[in-house]
Amino acid sequence: MIAKPISSITPFTLLDYPHKAACILWYAGCNMRCLYCYNPEIVLGKGTLTFDAVLSLLNKRKELLDAVVFSGGECMIHKKIAENIKEVKALGFLVKVDTNGSKPDLLKQLIEEKHIDYVALDFKAMPNKFESITKSKLYASFEKSLQILLQNKLAFEVRTTYHSDLLSENDLQKMIGFLEANKYHGNYYIQHFRNDTETLGNVGYSTKNISMQNLSTNTINVVFR
Repeated sequence: MIAKPISSITPFTLLDYPHKAACILWYAGCNMRCLYCYNPEIVLGKGTLTFDAVLSLLNKRKELLDAVVFSGGECMIHKKIAENIKEVKALGFLVKVDTNGSKPDLLKQLIEEKHIDYVALDFKAMPNKFESITKSKLYASFEKSLQILLQNKLAFEVRTTYHSDLLSENDLQKMIGFLEANKYHGNYYIQHFRNDTETLGNVGYSTKNISMQNLSTNTINVVFR
């Protein structure tokens, strides 16, 4: 049976790779079960596209796209993801990876081999809430991935999904303090939970009652989106 790891493709976006035209490959499956996840059909479902079909599409869109975003689910859990990324990079595209940070050794390998150009790292929560939100014990892996990104000076961003029942403003302040203590410089994106869609954990309405005071520091620019 031919493997079909990819759930779907977003053929064109100007929002997901900074200043570049890109497409998004949504890989099926995930090793976390975040309560606020709004892609349950991707996390729990099966892929519908082979990677060969994706390569065929990319070859036809070389003049239209600058970059390819590997997302999910969690794209890094797929056994052939390194091979997939290398093949896309060989076509001349910039490569961005969206990840929860659960595969630090693979991330390090791909960075050292210069197959990744940009990473978006999900920061789910501090250790005291990480397991309850993600239903996983992968905080140490996330932290290792963050350190790898910091040490390698690769272009990357950190982002957090905010739901008023799961994270408080104090939690966010602690997360910002953690990033600052680890000498993270750059944008920290806080994404408001989407109230208009089905989620993996069937969480209730988020009041979005976080104050809009400036949470940025001298080195971290907090951006709400």
